[in-house]
Amino acid sequence: MLQQDQYSQMSASNIAAAVHAGTVKARTIVDWALARIEATEPVVNAFIHVDHVGARAAADEIDRAIAEGRTPGPLAGVPVSVKDLVNVAGMPTSGGSKVFAGRIVQTDAVPVARLRAAGAIIIGKTTTPEFGHKPITSSPLFGETLNPWNRRYTAGGSSGGAAASVAAGQVPLAVGTDGGGSIRIPASVCGVFGLKATLGCIAHADAADLFGNNSFIGPMTRSMSDLELMFRVMAGGDARDPWSRRRNQKEADSPPASKWRIGWAGRVGNPVLDADVQRAFENVLQTIRSSGVAGDSIAKAGEAVDDSRLPEIELVEVDLDFVQWEPQFRVLLQSVLAGRFGADLTRNRHQFDPSFVQTIENGLAHSAVELAQAINVRTEMYRRVESLFKAVDFLITPTVATPSVLAATDPHAPLSIAGQDCGPIRAAWYPYTFPFNLTGHPAISLPCGWADNGLPIGLQIAGGWDAEANVLAMARWLDGAMAIERRVPMLEPNPQSR
Repeated sequence: MLQQDQYSQMSASNIAAAVHAGTVKARTIVDWALARIEATEPVVNAFIHVDHVGARAAADEIDRAIAEGRTPGPLAGVPVSVKDLVNVAGMPTSGGSKVFAGRIVQTDAVPVARLRAAGAIIIGKTTTPEFGHKPITSSPLFGETLNPWNRRYTAGGSSGGAAASVAAGQVPLAVGTDGGGSIRIPASVCGVFGLKATLGCIAHADAADLFGNNSFIGPMTRSMSDLELMFRVMAGGDARDPWSRRRNQKEADSPPASKWRIGWAGRVGNPVLDADVQRAFENVLQTIRSSGVAGDSIAKAGEAVDDSRLPEIELVEVDLDFVQWEPQFRVLLQSVLAGRFGADLTRNRHQFDPSFVQTIENGLAHSAVELAQAINVRTEMYRRVESLFKAVDFLITPTVATPSVLAATDPHAPLSIAGQDCGPIRAAWYPYTFPFNLTGHPAISLPCGWADNGLPIGLQIAGGWDAEANVLAMARWLDGAMAIERRVPMLEPNPQSR
């Protein structure tokens, strides 16, 4: 018999199986989730809005369906949090901003509707810096979301609340968004799994710019099996998203049958890699080298492995300079936000986060020519990255260059790593992530070790367009081969010291 104290580490698949079997009610699971949120939220601060009434009503409907012999779906009774940039019908979508606080939307985002249809319970909305403008989750609306493992540091961003809600055991599944690494960065620093799929793989019909979009909705979980389950539910096309119209199937191509060519890069033009991250990344490479073959990598989740189909592995060091593209990424990010919110800045400057104000002002200072040039560089980036995936099947890198950054870090100031000035935060901390937003290629972050200060360390695996099956298979095998220690955050009320 399941007990409430088990809830915080239960997987989504185990919850759904128990609800289907009738060994626990969906309403009981929701009550446990709400109790966990209430107990931990003073420390975690992951939620902007918790929907007690709606979550319990949805759970009661799941229980009625099961009692009547109906099948409520593969995520029956599983609590899910949704980042406050993603629409959930009947809940506020504030974008993490005081200016838009309390704005209720009437329609679910496409992936949210799919999660509901699969039986998931949307428990509430999680914190984000205003409109995802920075990789540190703080805002005048809700304060700070600190790292559950060491509260001197940020939970990352901009899906920091989503990652923290999963790491802290408030929910097993979270919906995040990723415009430059905003799923993968907090997944890495909070020790969870996060996927940014191929552009259009998970429909994003609410994007402000449907044709130039570089923002993705994706899953965040505590395990690979849950990530794959959640991804299968969320994936697929929708006519309202032009990039996704071609997607009529839930899964992409099968992994290579005979050989995996794995490209690797410890740095991608960034000057410094934290020593703990360097050590963890070298351990990953050693795990791959010593494996010989890729285990159950080419089997789909839950399938038996055919030993005759195990792929050979070839590791290839690649020389990359992603940092060279950081100025163009910055122009795109700042210009887009200035175009959307420049008028609001005139009316509501005092209510916005000062770092958001600076981002908008920087965007307003860019010329149309600079923006056009940045768009052209995006094309060059795609061609270069696409050529890379003609030579290798995967690229593995650290997810970020240092396990996390201090919560008080100024995202507009140069970032120091290991005592060295490393330049703008995107170029210094997450040059590994932002290029794949502009090129559209899929990338996942998974835990690969622990730093001396108690923070998790993440590994990024990227692959070719529509190669989600490949990337997930690689991540599934490597997660098993590394056997990283799974820990539970203590959630102490006071910040730890290094």
